Amino acid sequence: MFFSKSKQLVGLDVGTSSVKAFQLKESGGGFQLVQADVRPLDPDVIVDGTVMDAERVISAIQEIFSANRIKTKNVALSVSGISVIVKKITLPEMTEEELDESIHWEAEQYIPFDIEDVNIDYQILGPVGDDGTRQMEVLLVAVKKDKINEYTSLVEEAGLTPVVVDVDAFALENMYEINYEINKNEAVALIDIGAGLMNINVILNGMSAFTRDISIGGNQFTEAIQKEFGLSFEDAEKVKIGEDVQGVAFQEVVPILESVSNDISSEILRSFDFFRATASKGKTQITRVMISGGCARMKGFKGYLSKHLGMEVGIMNPFQNIEILEGNFDFDKIQEIAPTAAVGIGLALRRVDD
Repeated sequence: MFFSKSKQLVGLDVGTSSVKAFQLKESGGGFQLVQADVRPLDPDVIVDGTVMDAERVISAIQEIFSANRIKTKNVALSVSGISVIVKKITLPEMTEEELDESIHWEAEQYIPFDIEDVNIDYQILGPVGDDGTRQMEVLLVAVKKDKINEYTSLVEEAGLTPVVVDVDAFALENMYEINYEINKNEAVALIDIGAGLMNINVILNGMSAFTRDISIGGNQFTEAIQKEFGLSFEDAEKVKIGEDVQGVAFQEVVPILESVSNDISSEILRSFDFFRATASKGKTQITRVMISGGCARMKGFKGYLSKHLGMEVGIMNPFQNIEILEGNFDFDKIQEIAPTAAVGIGLALRRVDD
């Protein structure tokens, strides 16, 4: 299910701060944007990845489909967080049929949940080792069934059909592959930093080599600003991205932004250290970081991150290689939402049975 690829799916990204929907169509060997819309969610609707108010999420989904007259009912959605386990494991070389029969037993050794409580999928990455032992690398994904059910139920109650359930980090990778050149000798970290969660996916030799989800994100900035200046959540969000509100100038919050950026950078560096420790001979260096998500829209954030990480940081544009027909969309609006559209566009690229 996680690695399936479908014709005419709508990519539906249900995040902490908003619901986003994107639809693409194949055109001249590339892709053309058909639909793009975002509906904000109040901060109490989804908390720490748990849906607290299903009705408001369902309503946001229905508003998008109704307002844009989207006829396609099949959607791709994604999950992330502590209910998702992604591990690269090494197994004796075997056929896919043999692995199908043994994957649950193999997975039990790596999954910290009851095997009956998770849905499992895998992808064979290829043979490894040169000592004649004939082994292969397998990317193993396990997601708790209650997490999948929570999100698929929202979609179904909104009158839609969940065809593909992906993982945020893999959706990010799909988006990156069609928009950017892949250098097989380079390790690039794709980092989506949303309101409540950060997804890290390190791409090496054109494949995912390391993933991690961390419960930290834009809300940390907003809450720190609220606490310091007594602002509402909405005003704290505005000043965070560079607006002056209610007597609080952006420059006054810069120390807070830098402090929280340092916390986020520390988590990223810890993840990089773990990646290097588990990569072949521990000598693989991450040379570039590409960010997306709501935090990428924050004034100065890219610079803070670059300073703390000590390397180049770029902001991903998921529409870079996607045709946007003039007159169909407000180009300025598309550019404004671009940093937050990475996962949704990655989902819109998913195909079933092609």
